[in-house]
Parts: sequence; C-alpha cells; structure tokens
Amino acid sequence: MTQAPPTAQIEAPEPIFNCPECSHWLPPGTIVCPDCHAIVYAAYLRRVATAASDAEREQQWPIARDLWHSALAWLPPGTTQFASVEARIAHLNNRIHAGEQRKAVWAKRLGPLAPFAAFLLKIKSLFFVLLKFKFLLSFVLFFGLYWGLFGWKFGLGFTLSIAIHEMGHYVAARRRGLQVDLPVFLPGLGAYVRWYAMGVNLDDLAAIALAGPFFGLLAAVACAGVAFYFNLPLFAALAHTGAWLNLLNLIPLLGLDGAQATYALNRVQRCLILATTVIFLVISQEWVFLFIGLGMAWRTFTGPEPERPSSRTMIRFMLLLFLLGVIIYIFPESRRRF
Repeated sequence: MTQAPPTAQIEAPEPIFNCPECSHWLPPGTIVCPDCHAIVYAAYLRRVATAASDAEREQQWPIARDLWHSALAWLPPGTTQFASVEARIAHLNNRIHAGEQRKAVWAKRLGPLAPFAAFLLKIKSLFFVLLKFKFLLSFVLFFGLYWGLFGWKFGLGFTLSIAIHEMGHYVAARRRGLQVDLPVFLPGLGAYVRWYAMGVNLDDLAAIALAGPFFGLLAAVACAGVAFYFNLPLFAALAHTGAWLNLLNLIPLLGLDGAQATYALNRVQRCLILATTVIFLVISQEWVFLFIGLGMAWRTFTGPEPERPSSRTMIRFMLLLFLLGVIIYIFPESRRRF
C-alpha cells in the first residue's frame, strides 16, 4: 500500500466571500456564516483533519500536532470544534514529551549500545517502507495468475483493464483532496483502492464510485476500437470481459461501486434505473443485468433516501449501463487462451 506522505503544512485556502452552504455574501475574514451558521472553510478543515489523522496513523506526532494547530485559525474560538482540536494538540504534546523522555531513558540504559539500537530502528523503518510497494507486488501476482490461466497477452490486457478501473477511483478521490492509497490487487478476486472519506457528501461518494466503471468503460472502448479496426480476437475478448466486469461492479449490493452510487439516489431514480436494467436484460440476454436489476429492486424498497437526490448520478449510472451493454452486445466474445 502506497500512501502520500503526510506533510506539516497544507496550502491555505483561497478567501471565500460567499457561504458554501447558503451563498450568503461574507465580508473578508469571516469564518462562520452569520445567516446559516455554517463553518465557511469546512472543506479546507476536512483536508487538514485527513492529513493530521494520516500523520497520527504513521506515528508522526509533531507533523500531526502542527497540522491540527494550523486548523485553529479557521475555527471560531469558544466552539466545540475549537476545544476538540485544542484537546487533540494537548494529547499530541503529551505523546511527544513522553516519547522524548523514553528516548532519554533508553539512551542512558543502553549506554554505548544506543547507536546500534538506533540502527535497528532505521532497519525497521526501511522494512515498513518496502511493504508500501504492495501495488507493484500485487500487480505482478495478479498478472501471473491470469497469464497462467489464459496466456500472457490476455493476462496483461486483463490486468491493465482492472488497473485502469481502479485508477478511476484513485484519480476521482485525489481530485477532491482526499487521502487515497494506490490500488491493491487480489489475485482471483479483483482489486480495491482504499481512500479516507472525512465528511465527503453523497454526490462525491457516488462520483468516486462511478469513476471506476467510467475509466473501465474507456479501457473497454479502446479495446473495442482496436478489435473493430484490426479484427483482433484478443481485443474483442478484452472488450467483452472489461465491459462485463464493470457491469458487475454496478450491482448495488455489498461494497460494489453500484451500492456506493445508489446512496445518492431516491426511490424514483432507483426505480427508473431498475426499469432501464430490465430493458437491457431483455435485449442482451446477459445475466449480469438480472443481478443489477435484482439489487436495484431491493434498494428501491429498502434503505434511506438522500435529502438532495442527485440527477447527475442517475444519468451517469444509466449511461454506464447503456454503453457497457452495447460493448457486450457488439462483442459477445468469451475468454480463451491466447
């Protein structure tokens, strides 16, 4: 797993003169909207909180403390949030002080062996750095499995298609200022991208979820184009398999992309997608549409509805269903050894 290293500073936000929540005009220096009482720089504070939490997870206490301290300037004094951040800073100061005391005690106990102990600690840190190459190692293992099953050409194309799908999630999360890890591949199962959603809204959650199938669609379209113009069965098979797998990810169940996107839809929008899925099932006779339809039927009558449903998410969902379905319909190729 490769994470972006935490830093002690995050670039200060641009001045905001209209409240992000109610659009009320704000004089310079305002940090709390006088109309709706929203914290004006909440998005910036979420980025700081994410970076500080990542630094704490890496046990980089001074960096975490400095990040939390930088957030105080954008919070109204006397509020619960301000007091919570102050308490966090005090806790980190205690940890830093305790760590310095432990180092002094052990240096005194070890005497001339202290440099050797420090060297061992550096080796331990190097070991954890090497573990961060999960992306490359898991990619190679994933490719090796499908090379053995279907030949190296299909195995490589299939692995790259999965990687492109996962990079869609990665790029979408990074564009929203979120901390995100590079993809990790699970041979025989798939892949995943871990990202840290600190206060992300349902629109952004849906956009990040559907970015994977969208990037996967682009990869399938590229394979379909090569297959069409050069009459290459390998790329026809890659186009079909890529489209099918991205449709599978749109099933709105478990932790699949379709489930994350459905949170931004109300019951009427879910019902419209269900009707669309039934039409595609009848036309294509592809069983994956049946599972998407069953999942969406279940989601239509269960689960909470958002206060502000997203029409954009519904349109994206339908377009993905349609375009991926077209590729499967045009290229009904199955996997074989190449």
